[in-house]
Amino acid sequence: MSSVIVIIAVVTAVCFGLFVFLLFPKAAKRDEADEGAVVVSQVGPVQQGSIGARLVAVAPTGYIGWLEKQIVYAGRPNGWTPNTLAVWKIVLPIVALVLGLLVLTRTGPQPLLLFLAFFTTVLAFFLPDVLINSRAHDRQEAINLALPDTLDQMTIAVEAGLGFDAAMAKAARGGNGPLAEELVRVLQDMAIGRTRRDAFHELEQRTRSEDLRRFARAVVQADAYGIALGDVLRIQASEMRLKRRQRAEEQAQKVTVKILFPLIFCLLPVLFIVVMTPAVVGIIQAFSQT
Repeated sequence: MSSVIVIIAVVTAVCFGLFVFLLFPKAAKRDEADEGAVVVSQVGPVQQGSIGARLVAVAPTGYIGWLEKQIVYAGRPNGWTPNTLAVWKIVLPIVALVLGLLVLTRTGPQPLLLFLAFFTTVLAFFLPDVLINSRAHDRQEAINLALPDTLDQMTIAVEAGLGFDAAMAKAARGGNGPLAEELVRVLQDMAIGRTRRDAFHELEQRTRSEDLRRFARAVVQADAYGIALGDVLRIQASEMRLKRRQRAEEQAQKVTVKILFPLIFCLLPVLFIVVMTPAVVGIIQAFSQT
């Protein structure tokens, strides 16, 4: 028991020392921390200067780049910034570790509890990444689902005599969800003086939906070569409807495979117990009487 307490104390000291080191990085990193505090918004000034920006400054550049992409793909939700996520990645594991150590000190060094404490700490460390990635994935799936109908609305509006920008504005005002937000962002970019090419290029960078990226590239190419955008919209809408139907058929084909595991390990054992138990009880009673 004493050795476990010593190990717990050592682990806690190491985690606390790592946290203090991240709060007070080297002087070479301070300029980067200040730059991160200026770029990232929606975080309090104390948190930007003392914790969030410094954690971002000492974090790997590739990871911060991935995190910023996920935040963009998620639609930049309020409060979800690299600074706040970096802080939560330190706070949550420490909280999980402290709770696990409290449980271990009260119950003793049981192998199962040690594994659960370690697993919970690791899960708490990766929880912010999982949440932002899941939110980004759900947003991109919503874009894929709404894109065919939105293109149909734009095609009808263009064929009725509206211009491409007016048709896109009408579809954006009439719709809701992440796709409408992205179209409004494109219109705002063009309203402040950016060209259509630049606005749709930025749209392509803000999403990882292949369908929306293909539509953005088609609009840019049509605008560059002088192709009628009504024809482009009609072709793109037809392709998007076909792809949505194919994705639905693919998901339907996967249902039989996905249901196999719960059927074998959850439903069939219960069914065997319900069906075979009376017969087994009857056989046992018959042999016991003889």
